[in-house]
Amino acid sequence: MEQKKIINCLSERWEKSGLENGDTFLLHSNIKRLFLEFKRRKIEININIIIDSFLNVIGKKGTILVPFFNFDFAKTKYFSIKNTVSQMGMLSEYFRINYSNYRTCHPMYSFGVYGEKKDLFSEIDNYSAYGEDSPFGILKNLNAKIAILDLEDQNSMTFYHHIEEINKVKWRYFKKFSGICVDNKNIKKKKEYTIYVRRLNLNIKTHVNPAGDLLWKNGLYKGDKPFTGNGLRVIKMKPMFDFISKLINADKAYGLLYKKI
Repeated sequence: MEQKKIINCLSERWEKSGLENGDTFLLHSNIKRLFLEFKRRKIEININIIIDSFLNVIGKKGTILVPFFNFDFAKTKYFSIKNTVSQMGMLSEYFRINYSNYRTCHPMYSFGVYGEKKDLFSEIDNYSAYGEDSPFGILKNLNAKIAILDLEDQNSMTFYHHIEEINKVKWRYFKKFSGICVDNKNIKKKKEYTIYVRRLNLNIKTHVNPAGDLLWKNGLYKGDKPFTGNGLRVIKMKPMFDFISKLINADKAYGLLYKKI
């Protein structure tokens, strides 16, 4: 099968799940099942084709963000915008090397961006990982979308933590991290950042799959659940923010967003 036909075939899948021309969206991905499917069909596919299939859907007016999260900074005290690898899987690392126009500066929760709105993210150096001035906040205010391919909420939807931070939930607090950060000009600076982390003394863990079930039940997710059909689901960020915020403010978060260990 020709590469263009494969791209169009995949693009049709993503469109059925709710992605549209001109969209700005954040992509979380697990591409293992997709590779296995095409291998069984004896069709050659690569990461470049998969990324291009998403870009084909959103077109020239669209923008894609991909998480480049790397949690080594807590131990190594070192982060390089150019050289620190993404720990978020093959597609993420390939996107970092081959597509991304800019990388945001938080040493553990950075993002790559490609597309028309790339300049909105070109100078982001958010102090707090999930704050209003982070990519999460900017995407939410754009009412962008999140697309998740073959990952459960528990293993992908960091946006929940933005919602928790903005609502100042009692089971998390700001933890500081500092170290050497190297910018695009190879200038090294000692910098400090925060993450809104769980209070370990409460003996709790993140537990967001039940909240994801409610998002499905209330029609906020569109597309297919992980490991079924196309495996891609899509959600708009503002409606999700409002829905989860209401749960938090109604004191219904326990068992939906976190639980006892």
